[in-house]
This record gives sequence, C-alpha cells and structure tokens, in this order.
Amino acid sequence: MGAPGPAGRRVRVRFAVPADAPAIVSFVRGLAAFEREPPESVRLTESDLRRDLFGATPRAEVLIAEQRGRAVGFALFFANYSTWEGRPGLYIEDLFVEEAARSQGVGRALMAAVARLARERGCARVELSVLDWNPARAFYERLGMRWMREWLPYRLDGAALDALAAEGEQA
Repeated sequence: MGAPGPAGRRVRVRFAVPADAPAIVSFVRGLAAFEREPPESVRLTESDLRRDLFGATPRAEVLIAEQRGRAVGFALFFANYSTWEGRPGLYIEDLFVEEAARSQGVGRALMAAVARLARERGCARVELSVLDWNPARAFYERLGMRWMREWLPYRLDGAALDALAAEGEQA
C-alpha cells in the first residue's frame, strides 16, 4: 500500500508488526501532547500492545505510515457492528501523523488504507471521533466524512464503571 505525497515523498502504509510497539507508544504520546493532555495520562506500554495487537486474541489493528523507510504516523482501528446495516464497520480510535510529516499526504494515505480494508471486509462504514477544536476536522470533511451532530458520545470508566459492574455481582 503506497501513495505519492507532495514533492514526490512516497508514503508507504503497512500493517504494524510487534517491532513497531515502541513507535506506536511514541505516536500515542505525541497524540496526547497534541490533545493537550499531560504525559502521565498515557498508561499504554509496549507490553500492552504486544498482548492486545499481536497476541492470541487481537483487540485492534494498526497501520503504520512510512516515508523513506521511517514510521511517521499510524492509525489504530477495530471492528464494530451496525445492527441497522446488518454489517460490520471499522472504528478508528487513533490517527496521528508526526508534525514534520503533516500536509504531505500521510493522513490521507492512512485513511485511504482503512477505507480499502473496510470495503475488502464488507464494512458499511468507517467512524471516528475528533475533538471539537481539532483542525483535522476540516481534513476529515474533505475526505467526505460527515459530522454526526445528533450523536453525542458517552463514556463509562473509572469508579463509575466499577460501581455499575459491582451491581451485577450483587444480583
């Protein structure tokens, strides 16, 4: 999977391998910094990735974007399912391109690779979430993605997750 970027900078997209774990952790830390989160907010380790991406039961997949043989970005995604469509979809949890490689077709190459995988796998859609202030929103819209204004994300984690899970134990 390769695509030319501006000024002939070729972008190669490939599936991640276990040796990419350090780069993936670095990209996630870069994403956290971009999103104005403190470094300690990222608890991800290389061991977590080896277990969850490359273990017996992979929980997600990662595509790595390279320029001149060097990893410059990644997309981490996993399958979801639409009961309305009766078909699977892909959810992009993280997409990140190093600052020096932005505006060179890297993000587009990663998104195109995910879209190709979605079609090959019979998926009805590709989804992601983006912070309201992130300038990448315009990039996603140029790709043809649409903002689902009527859908609001909700999350259950931490103490609230523990408390609700405990209710099931008492029944």
